[in-house]
Amino acid sequence: MLSVVILGTGNLAMHLFRAFSKSTGVQVVQVVGRNPESLHSFSAHVATTTDHTSIKDANVYIIAVKDDAITEVSHHLNGKKGVVVHTSGAVGMDALEPENRGVFYPLQTFTKGKDIDLEKVPICIEANEGQSLILLRSLAHTLSQNVHEVNSEQRKKLHLAAVFVNNFTNYLYGIGEEICMKEGLSFDLLKPLIQETAEKIQSMSPKEAQTGPARRNDQKSMQGHLKLLDNDKHIALYNLMSEAIKQVYEEKL
Repeated sequence: MLSVVILGTGNLAMHLFRAFSKSTGVQVVQVVGRNPESLHSFSAHVATTTDHTSIKDANVYIIAVKDDAITEVSHHLNGKKGVVVHTSGAVGMDALEPENRGVFYPLQTFTKGKDIDLEKVPICIEANEGQSLILLRSLAHTLSQNVHEVNSEQRKKLHLAAVFVNNFTNYLYGIGEEICMKEGLSFDLLKPLIQETAEKIQSMSPKEAQTGPARRNDQKSMQGHLKLLDNDKHIALYNLMSEAIKQVYEEKL
């Protein structure tokens, strides 16, 4: 059985803890955090500590903290025999101080109060030693069958792509919701459209799936939309995205 120490108490730390707790091949032996209150949700199930000098021995130390705190937290793990990993998509493996280091990056959005089944979630792993990579692959497979070896530069680009398809699109959902609310309309009216858009790219590329007035270069519809917008940022965003879409498809128009 693989032993794990989780350093961090945020959304990802909690999701990983819950997932590992259901696995017969992994034992979380400790959760480490700075804030005693944040450790309360873990303390009923596992040993916890705020003292970085009393971290237990484990096969893997998972640092699940903000990106700018990764190096500082890893400093407390110098000399540990287990492999030390962080969970960031945007930070290179070399941000970790210990010699035996790696990355354990679940490619998913994690929100407090929203459970996620990790079985199909891609887990991207990296390590600076062959045996550590084998260990991380075994650990990842206790959670998911979708495990990939991805180096730091590839992972940074993958994280960038994830920002476009998740963070930016969710912001656009927010604009759509705002427009609906101003007219007394339910955002639920748009959810079947959102679902179909997501399902469509399971069988075709996003470029093939693109529709809408900018794809058709329907100037009348686009000008009509712009007249309905009263937020300068939304107007600028509509123009920017419409122009970008038009340039992709201009040869076919």
